[in-house]
Amino acid sequence: MDLSSYDNSDYSRGRHWAVEMAWMACAAFFVNTWIPGSHLRVLLLRAFGARIGKGVVVKPRARIKFPWKLRAGDHVWFGENCWIDNIFEVSIGNNVCISQDVYICTGNHDWNSPSFTLKAGEIKISDGAWLAARSVVSPGTTVNKGAVLGIGSVALSDLEANGIYVGNPARKIKVRANYSAHP
Repeated sequence: MDLSSYDNSDYSRGRHWAVEMAWMACAAFFVNTWIPGSHLRVLLLRAFGARIGKGVVVKPRARIKFPWKLRAGDHVWFGENCWIDNIFEVSIGNNVCISQDVYICTGNHDWNSPSFTLKAGEIKISDGAWLAARSVVSPGTTVNKGAVLGIGSVALSDLEANGIYVGNPARKIKVRANYSAHP
């Protein structure tokens, strides 16, 4: 590969650089810190364009790259040290648990491209899904209603509704019995 030929000029970060800098400053002091409680974090995320429902919990040191590219429904939990690396849209349904140290990555590079072309894709996480601690969701993935991604697992493709997935790459091991996400 020839990194000198990398061209990212067609990618839009979604906001003016000054807004991004203001977000980074606020995030460093109030969002990505140890300060307890979620109220201030949720207010700041909304102020910077995140569309967030009611009852959302954002634990200390949660990282959201671009709040203006985040949509989260009601009663979503963002665990400690989770990282929403959303250079592209991330859409999260209701009653979703994103556990500690989860990495949600919307962008990667094409290893077959001589210029290391950026590949990005929206991530959708549906109602009632649970991403367990240290799991990873890759660009363009849909986590369907009620799916569980087990601890340390890596989702490289869509997860079926109510499926329980483990491993790297994640594979379905069973179905979540007697589960239905709340309406």
